[in-house]
Amino acid sequence: MTKPLEGIKIIDFTHVQAGPACTQLLAWFGADVIKVERPGSGDVTRNQLRDIPDADALYFTMLNSNKKSLTLDTKKPEGKEVLEKLIRESDVLVENFGPGALDRMGFSWERLNELNPKMIVASVKGFSDGHHYDDLKVYENVAQCAGGAASTTGFWDGPPTISAAALGDSNTGMHLAIGILTALIGRGKTGKGQKVAVSMQDSVLNLCRVKLRDQQRLERVGYLEEYPQYPHGEFSDVVPRGGNAGGGGQPGWVLKCKGWETDPNAYIYFTIQGHAWEPICKALGKPEWIDDPAYKTAEARQPHIFEIFGTIEGWLADKTKFEAVDILRKFDIPCAPVLTMKELANDPSLRASGTIVEVQHKKRGSYLTVGSPIKFSDMKPEVTASPLLGEHTDEVLTSLGYSRQDIFNLHEIKAV
Repeated sequence: MTKPLEGIKIIDFTHVQAGPACTQLLAWFGADVIKVERPGSGDVTRNQLRDIPDADALYFTMLNSNKKSLTLDTKKPEGKEVLEKLIRESDVLVENFGPGALDRMGFSWERLNELNPKMIVASVKGFSDGHHYDDLKVYENVAQCAGGAASTTGFWDGPPTISAAALGDSNTGMHLAIGILTALIGRGKTGKGQKVAVSMQDSVLNLCRVKLRDQQRLERVGYLEEYPQYPHGEFSDVVPRGGNAGGGGQPGWVLKCKGWETDPNAYIYFTIQGHAWEPICKALGKPEWIDDPAYKTAEARQPHIFEIFGTIEGWLADKTKFEAVDILRKFDIPCAPVLTMKELANDPSLRASGTIVEVQHKKRGSYLTVGSPIKFSDMKPEVTASPLLGEHTDEVLTSLGYSRQDIFNLHEIKAV
């Protein structure tokens, strides 16, 4: 089956997570992604948090599926020559170097545009160009703090909290992939390449838009009616941390199920939506609540919402999280078990859909990784193993017109 991005060649100058997450997604969809790495060491994540000595770490393998690895020393003239040839034949260059690194390498935007006017240059940044922190080094947790996520996550009597989800890294990569695809469509209309940039701060803030909504509401009326602090608590002039409250206006909470005393994940998330109130009452065996003025409306329920949650926990006491969800879903009640990574890894539905896949690696053997979260009716992306360091160097050089003798000479001077 022909994949949509077949024929698109991408130079992948990224490392760690944000950039590799972007290029991996494009590789799944058919792009020829050539990961350019430093000879002898490569992407730093090849060695980070290793669980098998002398094999690429899972941190690397789970972000670099379906790619080729080209080792190249761009500080040497021979390495620069190889890169220039590659640029002339490629469609996209993706990088997450520090500010000015490409310029110092001799490949400024002007030089890249000269070599290939159709080239799209895509960059991951910590902060947008011109931002007063644009020279600041940014990692995942830094981005979550700078983008507003940490200040609004956690409980009101505790410190700001970091999410386990990669809001700064992988999320930024997904945004950049959208930007690249948009630029490719634009190039089809204009014939010209362009620069595309996504900052980690901007990407986090984009996912926190409902909190920006809440800031404006708070400034106007002085309270946020769907937060646990209402109506008995106090609000300051900034959006507070809301614990496990839902962000869309439907009261929700993480509730204990059977076994919570020994299992820290024996919980479900339970949401009380207005239209679901009657089914909730029926499921809980509380039909008297349906028309009770103290419970009938969301406004009436909010002052004693935690009493309601307490009653629901009583109903959950003799049910596992899976048993509870199986009952509640028959009433069309929004809920879910709190699933662990182990439970997700072994979930047959996720395996069948390709969301979690098992891959064979030349040195690691079998390992699990994520597959495409995007599903298509006419395509099922195949996930292949990440490349060994420099595994495709000779193949890439041959495709650029280098002879066997040329390649031998390049290896001898260690330009590749």
